[in-house]
Amino acid sequence: MARSVEANPSHSDAARLRMLATEGGPLMLCDWERALFIHFLVDRHVLQRQVPFRLHLFDGCAYVSLVAFTLSHLRFNRRWQFASGLLSPIARHPFLNVRTYVRHCGEPGIYFMTEWLPNRMSVLLGPRTFGLPYRYGRLECEHYHERGYLRGTVTAGRRLVYAATIRPERDLSPCAADSLDEFVLERYTAYAGQARRLMRFRVWHEPWPQTPAEVTIEDDTLLSESGAWCAHARLVAANYSPGVKNVWIGRPAKCARGGRVAWPSAARPCHDLENASGPHSALRASRLQTGT
Repeated sequence: MARSVEANPSHSDAARLRMLATEGGPLMLCDWERALFIHFLVDRHVLQRQVPFRLHLFDGCAYVSLVAFTLSHLRFNRRWQFASGLLSPIARHPFLNVRTYVRHCGEPGIYFMTEWLPNRMSVLLGPRTFGLPYRYGRLECEHYHERGYLRGTVTAGRRLVYAATIRPERDLSPCAADSLDEFVLERYTAYAGQARRLMRFRVWHEPWPQTPAEVTIEDDTLLSESGAWCAHARLVAANYSPGVKNVWIGRPAKCARGGRVAWPSAARPCHDLENASGPHSALRASRLQTGT
């Protein structure tokens, strides 16, 4: 797959400058490899009830994304490089995260709802350091974009089984400005936690090189463990990226308790979800092949 030389780096540049100005640089670095993003259009009122930050909407609609990828080469920055050996037990493993899109104190970001990973030490450390909602699961991810085919299974009692295809001949490109792709991919602040312990950390990386994907979800029973949203959702789009390298990860910090904010009367309704047939449309639609 060819990588486009054109880019829309505005969000990425702003995130880099912000981290340098507020933190002086990253605490850690890593690579995020072979990432598949699967996007659901969700009933925003149902979703808001399980998210402690105000949802960030795109054209009046709320979204939840599944992101399956591999974290690798996790290490401290140069100042703490001598201690990077301490990270070796958690330096490489796959992830499946369930995330939505929020805005807190004027800063847009992602909110981690649930994350499954097969590394027990990470499951122990993540919630205690970054407030991350880690759960243990078995992940088998075969993301072979060179062949145009991706497949994965996540097992944690229940299962998520997905398959995806891309066109290897298509050029990779950054997301178009003001598009849904940009809205769901170009995020550089992460929020996590519940109730009295709400956490925030910032990241930076080059803009995601990506291409549309067509996804089929064969078993989605695992998603019910991430909340009621999945019974009020519809699979609408997917993207694939071979990944980004030298990702900056900032320091975790507690953030002000934002609370849940009532919807303003002028909020634009999202009519797309109203076309879904019944409260369990996610379970039916997710078994259909969906492309962008």
